Amino acid sequence: MSLENQKGVIWLDGKFVPWQEANVHCLTHTLHYGVGVFEGVRAYKTDKGTAIFRLQDHTDRLFRSAKIINMKINFAKDELNFAQQETVKQNKLNAAYIRPMVFYGAEYLGLQTNKLSTHVMIAAWDWNSFLGDENAEKGIKVRTSSFMRNSINSTLCKAKANGNYINSVLAFQEAIASGCDEALLLDHQGCVAEGSGENIFMVRDGVLYTPDLTVVIEGITRDTIIQLAAHIGLSVKEKRITRDELYIADEAFFTGTAAEVMPIREIDDRIIGNGKCGEITTQLQKMYIDMVHGKSKQYKKWLSFI
Repeated sequence: MSLENQKGVIWLDGKFVPWQEANVHCLTHTLHYGVGVFEGVRAYKTDKGTAIFRLQDHTDRLFRSAKIINMKINFAKDELNFAQQETVKQNKLNAAYIRPMVFYGAEYLGLQTNKLSTHVMIAAWDWNSFLGDENAEKGIKVRTSSFMRNSINSTLCKAKANGNYINSVLAFQEAIASGCDEALLLDHQGCVAEGSGENIFMVRDGVLYTPDLTVVIEGITRDTIIQLAAHIGLSVKEKRITRDELYIADEAFFTGTAAEVMPIREIDDRIIGNGKCGEITTQLQKMYIDMVHGKSKQYKKWLSFI
């Protein structure tokens, strides 16, 4: 079913409206110029009911993104946290993908933004694994993109901003057209940055490596995996990673709210490790899935129960 034809409600500027009536004008500024910020949040079914994973961290990042692009959010963090929980609840979802977005209105069309109103929407719906459950077991095939990751002073890439994702869409389309499942983007110096919508990790000689945060989104799943790895005694190092280092890694995987922990079996026609989900990747993947489903007492602080 098309998203626009779903039943349910969407939270828009402080009130719930029927799903199919949650519309904006075609001259909405963000539609034309991409100036807006958003989050991708997940709610999971647990033995104690539905819980949103790291809700506060996602809301904090939404506000950081807005500050970076000089955009004012006219709601408090607590209001948006409550609204996200209520959106899942009112749509009667046991598990959900949640999309909060802040966008400009249609008062004026041009590059000036101080004449514009700011709006907030929150939608939630059923959504399975972004790259597929089968791929989560066997791993995915990746192609290095011809599109470079946005450089640090081009579009302020620390913001999870709407317009920044043109880069990701182009890279993903290119990867799919070449017969792959996902793209790998390099930074302006030719080092590994991230996937089209995920952070990346590699394992070599029992050590977990991930690119530093110079040009990549500060992923919440990325941070979660770093903490899980530390809990089981894995050494984690943030550093500049070259593409050929990935080719000879023992294991590699993507992380993200949508992708969760996604093993990589092949990059640019090179088999990674033994071409299967590696031992460390499997362990971290299981720990993550158990945690978001409320099976790890130590990490229940990250679950906001509805």
